[in-house]
Amino acid sequence: MSTVATRHKLIKKIKDEKFDEEKLHRYTLFVQIGIKDVQTAVIDNDDDRLIFFEDYVLSGVDSPDELNAAVKVLFESHENLTAGFWKEVRLSIKNNKFIQVPRSLFLEEAAAEYLTFNAVVDPARETVKYCRNSRTDSVTVYAVYNDLIEFLNTVYVNTNVQIFHQSAVLIEGVLAYASGRNDQPLYVYVDRFKLHILYVRQGKLIYYNQFLIKQFADYAKSIMLVMNVMGLNQETNPVVLWGYIGKNSPHYQEFVKYIRNVSFGDRPRNIKFGYLFDEVQEHHFFDLFSIQLMSS
Repeated sequence: MSTVATRHKLIKKIKDEKFDEEKLHRYTLFVQIGIKDVQTAVIDNDDDRLIFFEDYVLSGVDSPDELNAAVKVLFESHENLTAGFWKEVRLSIKNNKFIQVPRSLFLEEAAAEYLTFNAVVDPARETVKYCRNSRTDSVTVYAVYNDLIEFLNTVYVNTNVQIFHQSAVLIEGVLAYASGRNDQPLYVYVDRFKLHILYVRQGKLIYYNQFLIKQFADYAKSIMLVMNVMGLNQETNPVVLWGYIGKNSPHYQEFVKYIRNVSFGDRPRNIKFGYLFDEVQEHHFFDLFSIQLMSS
């Protein structure tokens, strides 16, 4: 057990003074799980205020069994995650086993078949699920490990649990953000060891994909590739960045060598943030906070 317990490390924790453990039944819990990290957030449904936040990194997790073990230890050692009386739990899965399908073409019984276009799924170990994107009138089909779902079902027996995919959450968040702009930027989310790129034109999603990053040069190469495909000018077209990046980071310095009109994105406008969260940069954790935008 001790070797498993070392697989999660708390990077950041913020607890608003309004957080009350006696009022969990009024709160929505967000959890985002990837092979490299886990984030949690708590929203007070009375005023859509963020009152709790954590960011963990995982180490030594290279298989489904190790991920499930690490998540289980994290939950069982946490003071609130295993509480069974949240008003709602919203879970976002971070992986590369997903596909977006137009709602007009989607058939629930064919969900697993759609996914074979993009991924290899082990039916003995994985479940194919889907979630709807209301702003694109599409459905995101994705795979999730059975053991993880079974564990969460044992924890939240009497709680409404909704599961989404990170790609669907990012799409909803970016489309909501784009609705407040008159220009047409390329939107980029820098994840841990991964890059998400989206392009929106006249309120419609034109492009979304994620790229595995192995070295710094891959960031600029991926963005320039998409800009070229979309017919965008890397000198003048705006690029909006979110994620694990700052103006002094090597990632950002690599961007601005080749892509000139770069700015950082803001937080989703649907959540209120108290002063304690000023220590978290506004362009960080855009995917986690955008879970609030997903339709039931």
